[in-house]
Amino acid sequence: MSLLWPWFLLLLLIIPLLIALYIWNLRRKRKYVVRYSSLALIREAMPKHSFWRRHLPFILFLIAVTSLISAVSRPVAEIEVPLSRTSIILAIDISRSMCATDVSPNRLTVAQDAALSFIEDQADDVRIGIVAFAGFAEIVVPPTNDKEILQKAVENFTTSIGTAIGSATLKSIDAIAGINEQVTPSAFDLNVGSSDLEKEVGFYQPDIIVVLTDGANSRGPLPLDAAQQAANRQVRVYTIGFGSTEPEPMVCTPQQLGSDAFNDGFGGGGGFGGGFGGGGGGGFRRFLILDEQTLQGMADLTGGTYYRAENAEQLYDVFVDLPTEFVLQKERLEITVLFAIIGTLFASVAIGLSFLWNRFP
Repeated sequence: MSLLWPWFLLLLLIIPLLIALYIWNLRRKRKYVVRYSSLALIREAMPKHSFWRRHLPFILFLIAVTSLISAVSRPVAEIEVPLSRTSIILAIDISRSMCATDVSPNRLTVAQDAALSFIEDQADDVRIGIVAFAGFAEIVVPPTNDKEILQKAVENFTTSIGTAIGSATLKSIDAIAGINEQVTPSAFDLNVGSSDLEKEVGFYQPDIIVVLTDGANSRGPLPLDAAQQAANRQVRVYTIGFGSTEPEPMVCTPQQLGSDAFNDGFGGGGGFGGGFGGGGGGGFRRFLILDEQTLQGMADLTGGTYYRAENAEQLYDVFVDLPTEFVLQKERLEITVLFAIIGTLFASVAIGLSFLWNRFP
C-alpha cells in the first residue's frame, strides 16, 4: 500500500496530544473527588470492568481519528483484477528477406499462418492490432476484436525492402496509445522519472507488443531506443527471431511480392519470373543476419521475453507460449473511502458507548 498525500500523516501527531489532554483531564477531576472514610466502600460500589467502561470509548475514538487521518492521506492499494481492455500488437516483419525458403514454403507464409492461428485462438474480448514493417512501419489494423478484419490484413501482406524494427516498436506504442489513455504516444519522449505510476517497479500496462523479425535493424530509430520508450510507458515487448542460419533462395508468391520489387534489383533483368521465382538474382541473395542480441535487449529492457524460432513448428510453439497472465493485471485502487468508513464506524461506536456507560456525571 502507498499514499498519494503522505505528508498528511503529520496530523498523527495529534494522537499523543489527545492522549496527554485525556490524562490531564482525568487528573484534574481527581481534585474534586469527595473524601470518604472507607475506600473499601468505594471499591465495593464501583461496577466491574470500570476501567474498560471509562477508557474504551476514548481508545475507540483514537482509532477513529487515526483511520480518518489515514483517509486524508489517500491510501492506494494494488489489487489483481481481470481486464477486458487487453490489447496485443503484432508487429510483423514484411521485409523481402521474409521470402527466404529455408522455412517451407517461405518465412512470410509460415509467419502469416502462425499469426492467423494466434488470432483465431484469442478470447473475444482481447483486442489485437497489426503493425507491418519493412523499411517503414505502419499500423495496418488498430486494436480490434474483429477477427475477420485482422485475418484479412494478415493474408494481404506484401513485402518491401529494409527492416525498421525501431519504427515498428514506436508505431506499436502509438497503436496502444489509441485505446489506452495511460500510454503516451511515441511522439512524446518520456523521461523515466516523468510519472510515479509509470516508473513503479513491477507495474505493467495490460497491453503488450510482439515483434517478429528475421533480420537486423537497417533503417529508422534504433530498436533499443524505441524499446526504452516502451519501457518508460511500462509496455512489455516480446521479440521473436525467426528463420534458420542456412541461406536459401527467396521466393515470394505473387500476393507477397511488393510493388517495388523491380526497383530494388530483386526482380533481376528478365521480368517477373526471371531472377525471382526460381531463386535467381544472385546479387540480392544477401542474407540478413538475425540480431539476437538486440532482440534480447529489447525484451529485457521492457520486461518481456525473447524467443527463437528456426522452423514452422517452433514458431507455432512460440505463439502458443506467448504470456496470457496479463489478463489479470495489478491496478492501483484508491481506498480512501474504506478508511473513512472505518473511522466513522469507530467514532460512532465510541460516542455510543460513551453515552451508554457514562450518562451520569
